[in-house]
Amino acid sequence: MIALGLIFALIFALPQQNGSTESQTTVQQPANGVYERNKEAAIRINELAGRIHSEADASTIVSEIAILFAKELPPAWASKGIRQRIAHAEYEAVREPPKLIPEQRIVEVWNQYAREIGAPDEAIVSIAEIHNMRDASYTMAHLMWAGGHQTVWTMPNVYTLSPDGKVADGCRALEAIREIHDLDDFFQNLRGARDRLRRGIVESEEVEKRAKDPNPRPHSTARLVVYTDANPIRLAEQRYIQEHGSVAYAQLLVRLFDELFPPE
Repeated sequence: MIALGLIFALIFALPQQNGSTESQTTVQQPANGVYERNKEAAIRINELAGRIHSEADASTIVSEIAILFAKELPPAWASKGIRQRIAHAEYEAVREPPKLIPEQRIVEVWNQYAREIGAPDEAIVSIAEIHNMRDASYTMAHLMWAGGHQTVWTMPNVYTLSPDGKVADGCRALEAIREIHDLDDFFQNLRGARDRLRRGIVESEEVEKRAKDPNPRPHSTARLVVYTDANPIRLAEQRYIQEHGSVAYAQLLVRLFDELFPPE
């Protein structure tokens, strides 16, 4: 089965893993040199993401990342047409901020998916939860990138920031795909956002407070941790495919992709 996290993450796709793993903001460094090659690619892609001046620039970024994960992407979902649709949306969002993908659309697309596959109510998200999750993802990505942990998961330039330096209320295309991927494959990140909201915590503000504290107290390092065996989405996806078939599941994904990136 190809989960939504692999198909929808046309760019940020990674193979599914068993057991408990750290989320995308943590880097494992294999000894065979793959990590260094991927780091070099991430640095190059992040630089490109920070200076998009044309749709061709956006297309280069999308193609670079799709190539990076070519082994994981089903051919139909790495097609030129799919890449062009994403590149166009990415460029338009950079060129005209009003064309950023609103968090409301991400919420609607994800909630429709969760309901159609029969996921439990826990899978239904709100705008506040998505925004808090995005704030934490950007904050940790920014810190890790600055600290030398440079991967496709920690590229800060894929985020759109508001004048105060915080994440904006809308996303570029690349980040929108990232958020859908995280909801599907790293559900614990959503649980973390809910916990922060209950406690009135915004991760970026917490980091700022610690930076300004002249006498900082020891504190544990924030980590986004996932437990794949506690992901309520996976069982629902498997059950949906067993009951409706893989063709119906693929058709559902195509419909949701069109809603996230409406064809013009």
